[in-house]
Amino acid sequence: MEIFELHQGTSPVILAFPHTGTYLPPEIADRLNDNGRVLADTDWHVHDLYRGLLPGASTIRATHHRYLIDVGRDPTGVSLYPGQNTTGLVPETDFDGVAIWTEGGFADATEIERRLAAFHAPYHAALTAEVARVRATHGVAILFDCHSIRSSIPFLFEGTLPDFNVGTADGKSCSAAVEAAVYDVARKAKGYSSVLNGRFKGGWTTRHYSNQAGGVETIQLELAQATHLAAEAPPFALDAIKTERLRAHLAEMLQRLEALAPSLAEAKP
Repeated sequence: MEIFELHQGTSPVILAFPHTGTYLPPEIADRLNDNGRVLADTDWHVHDLYRGLLPGASTIRATHHRYLIDVGRDPTGVSLYPGQNTTGLVPETDFDGVAIWTEGGFADATEIERRLAAFHAPYHAALTAEVARVRATHGVAILFDCHSIRSSIPFLFEGTLPDFNVGTADGKSCSAAVEAAVYDVARKAKGYSSVLNGRFKGGWTTRHYSNQAGGVETIQLELAQATHLAAEAPPFALDAIKTERLRAHLAEMLQRLEALAPSLAEAKP
């Protein structure tokens, strides 16, 4: 099993899928309890949602599950959202705060370091190289970090999550033009709710790779899974009608970003 899947495209846009993988080595899977084996915190089908929407886009997808090691987290273990409930590099619980490992099944510090080296580091080495390649080719690279989450998770947030959750680290990870290109589509999409820099402001990938002065713009979209799943529960199946409707808006976001790239490149030193 490859650690990640990388497709090098011809567009200035890069799509990252850190949480759609479901692979776990058998010796790790055997340490999950019945709750953990559901893999409920997967970004179910998100890479399929985006497939073909921007044919020239580069894509990178982690194939392993976030319960092995979460490539969307800071490798030092620093929390993305201090003071709020969240999960770590190797989660001890699911998003509901319920244990996912059998007794004694959680990784110790040595094992976490080993997983960082074997899974986290190679994914980010590949993503770093791809960002550099795209930046060198186009004068700018726009990294679009693709996520989804259940729309109701009391352990993580109150109430119901909006459908489109656009994160730009409070405007720090990208230019106003990039932010507007995505959020304008989200807020005008009929039948959908949206928020900019709400509960999800952009994860470690969004914050770590952002370098506007160096020609790297980053933005995250966290989709409520109610926008595309038949139900936010097993078997987590796609709803064909919801998916077709949603893909039209996602395509418009990506097309706007691609069209914007030349002007961003011209503005860079």
